[in-house]
Amino acid sequence: MNQTPDSIAADRQIGAGALHAARDAATHPHQPGAAVQLEDASLAIAGRRIWTDLSLTIARGEFLVVIGPNGAGKTSLLRVLLGLVPLVRGRALVHGEVPRRGHPAIGYIPQQRAFDPEIPLRGRDLVGMGLDGHRWGISVRPAAHRARVDRILDLVGARGYADAPIGRLSGGEQQRLRIAQALIGDPSLLLCDEPLLSLDLHSQAVVVELIARWSRERDATVIFVTHDINPVLRLAHRILLLTGARWGVDTPDRMLTTETLSSLYGVPVDVVRHRDRVAVLGVDVGGHDPVPHAEHGS
Repeated sequence: MNQTPDSIAADRQIGAGALHAARDAATHPHQPGAAVQLEDASLAIAGRRIWTDLSLTIARGEFLVVIGPNGAGKTSLLRVLLGLVPLVRGRALVHGEVPRRGHPAIGYIPQQRAFDPEIPLRGRDLVGMGLDGHRWGISVRPAAHRARVDRILDLVGARGYADAPIGRLSGGEQQRLRIAQALIGDPSLLLCDEPLLSLDLHSQAVVVELIARWSRERDATVIFVTHDINPVLRLAHRILLLTGARWGVDTPDRMLTTETLSSLYGVPVDVVRHRDRVAVLGVDVGGHDPVPHAEHGS
């Protein structure tokens, strides 16, 4: 199977209904060589079906946003691509290879969890683990390693607090360090699992810009799971909506409509647009509130 972004998810039967996704879904020129391919992929965990017959090709340099309610398999999709969870049917490919743990081309930003304030770990130590965290024992890091850490800290604007205990930093500062850890290996595919969760609006904007800049400068692919699409709406080439029984993928203008979302959810949904923001009313789109529209902050 060798789909281009222009032929993704066309006339796909999904659950009890049919999703007619546009063939011209991508909003950027096709790049030769797919970053990710999913072919009739089905996932079940502990006997429970998560999603079925998911097929799409994600091109190099594409920014794909993934939304859907809790339990729809958004994080599980990232875990499949990380080689942590096997499919029950179909196949997944990352740069033409079966997903495996520790793939050097993949950077991963996990869901944010607070660090213990007393943990004896500096910010630069966390970032350095992106290079050698898979190794056991005490690591004597050469000057080249430290220079590389310093360069990525400068890139994300975290050099000024990199020697502070990570547990005593703010949520936004910790998230910059997580991004640095994900990017230090110079990945061509960046997987982001709700990286804006629990951040104030300023920190959200900073995180989004860091990821967007990396994607532009490296022509890197981004798969961005979020419960609020508005902070990344302007960056999204396409949106993948996972609802459990059904899935759909298309450009933001085609996906975020009353007709499309009502068809996918199987219930009436209203989509309201105001300036450059979108509100989805009637369903729990993102897993926390009736979003994408809510602005979350701490």
